[in-house]
Amino acid sequence: MSKMAICFLTLTTACVLLVLAQPSDGWTAIGGVGAGIFGALSLLALIAGRRIKFDPVLR
Repeated sequence: MSKMAICFLTLTTACVLLVLAQPSDGWTAIGGVGAGIFGALSLLALIAGRRIKFDPVLR
């Protein structure tokens, strides 16, 4: 995993824990949006990292 993917995965985990810790607060919506955004960014970082590292055209 790349450093960016690990950072985004950590932020996603923090947002999910925020949502679970505050069941009916205003932070729930913010944590849910953050978890969605950071989750998508971690997935994109994983895809970009694999594409750069394992490109068979590079010689």
